Amino acid sequence: MSIGGARPQFVKMAMMFHGIEAYKARNHCSIDHAILHTGQHYDPLMSDIFFEELGLAMPHPIIGTSSGTPGVQTAAMLASIEVELMRETPDLVLIYGDTNSTLAAALAASKLHIPLVHIEAGLRSFNREMQEEINRIVSDHVSDLLLAPTAASMEQLRVEGLSGRAALVGDLMLDAVAHYTSSDRTSAVLDKQGLVGKSYALVTMHRAENTDSFKRLTAILSSLAKFPIPIVLPLHPRLSRLLGVEGRRMLASHDHIHLVEPVGYLEMLVLEQRADVIVTDSGGMQKEAYFLGTPCVTLRDETEWTETLHDDWNVLAGSESETILRAVRHALERSSRAVEQPRNLAAFGGGQAAAHCIDEIMKFMEKKK
Repeated sequence: MSIGGARPQFVKMAMMFHGIEAYKARNHCSIDHAILHTGQHYDPLMSDIFFEELGLAMPHPIIGTSSGTPGVQTAAMLASIEVELMRETPDLVLIYGDTNSTLAAALAASKLHIPLVHIEAGLRSFNREMQEEINRIVSDHVSDLLLAPTAASMEQLRVEGLSGRAALVGDLMLDAVAHYTSSDRTSAVLDKQGLVGKSYALVTMHRAENTDSFKRLTAILSSLAKFPIPIVLPLHPRLSRLLGVEGRRMLASHDHIHLVEPVGYLEMLVLEQRADVIVTDSGGMQKEAYFLGTPCVTLRDETEWTETLHDDWNVLAGSESETILRAVRHALERSSRAVEQPRNLAAFGGGQAAAHCIDEIMKFMEKKK
């Protein structure tokens, strides 16, 4: 059973789903792979469309877990996940990344003594004020099999004494970018957003460290008003709620800022690939920018994806307005020169992470038998 409730987790689940189907066909065997949607980010625009695009049946989300403080949300999911696990009795639970869904599923499975696999293990920002950092650490230390996406994450697991149950497999997000990137839908997406032949910055923001801090949020929004090129800003529900009607109206009053509803995964890949620069606080988009060859400015003071910082593909800008603007101008100069610095995609598994994950899981299950 795969358990998750946020957009990046659905993408990773899709790659595992398709990888398992391929494994079954090659080896003429039967594997049942259920998906449990925790409801953490349940919004039709943020959830249903992903399953439809990625070729997965939409599972019924657990209701009543999408709001509240981190503790309240995690507790609600923990109780509901435990009920589902006791009813379904899976042989193995797969968790992904670092959300509250990940932590809740890790605790539920480990307390029920169900073998637990953490995909995307070993990542650290070394900032314990981030909810995600605590979620990662706890999930790694209660999991039975740790599947690391990069050599750096594998080394971190060694440092923490966990290498005996870890394996280096690569990053499922690179698999997804390679699988779903298509030139066939590019013109339609750009035409829909009025971006054909235009330069633009793609901006996203959703992390609590930015949205829950009035100082940081105000500084970031102030920088957007001064951007030298048009901005496309898909509004995450959390950011939209915080801005309110007045805040959205204020942003939209700037002619160069275009607020749009959340977009599907396939449309987002096109927007990322064709952007002159990506400005984000998302871990997944940092990687996708790197994979697609688009310069990235990260609205954080640190990143767990240090590989993306090589050759200035990704720049940490924090939340200071002038720092963000300098980083954006530098990224635009890089884009205008069209200098293709090398990117080390092999460091992320070269697009074969799902196959490596499944091989390691099957070896683990054989040992358990």
